[in-house]
Amino acid sequence: MSRKIFVNLPVKNLKQSIDFFTKLGFSFNPQFTDETATCMIVSEDIFVMLLTHDKFKSFTPNPICDATKSTEVLTCLSSESREAVDEMVSKAIAAGGNTYNEPQDRGFMYAHGFQDLDGHIWELVYMESSAIQSGEHLTEQYADAQA
Repeated sequence: MSRKIFVNLPVKNLKQSIDFFTKLGFSFNPQFTDETATCMIVSEDIFVMLLTHDKFKSFTPNPICDATKSTEVLTCLSSESREAVDEMVSKAIAAGGNTYNEPQDRGFMYAHGFQDLDGHIWELVYMESSAIQSGEHLTEQYADAQA
């Protein structure tokens, strides 16, 4: 059995968040959607639970971070090409999101990202298949790229 991941994110306006992510091409599981939450389908094994602040507060004793002022998480998704990375960022900007940096071209790896309506950071990355297959010095290249 493969392990699945459920990322939980607080959102100020659930309907607006659903509209935003729909424009980016994501779909939602109606079985886990009501006026307080929705289950966004990223892939067969990855889901993002978008929760109203009240609903999110019921799962944690800590205050909700204002993602427009502090970063609580950086969600990174793989992409099938450099063009797919740029396309998703363009869709996010058109839907009301924004970018927080310039695209990062590391040769073997290309990344760019956006902030959603609540300020959550979504990083999109494309990695050359030859770099993934060889794995040779990949860790060092990535560490150098981050420096």
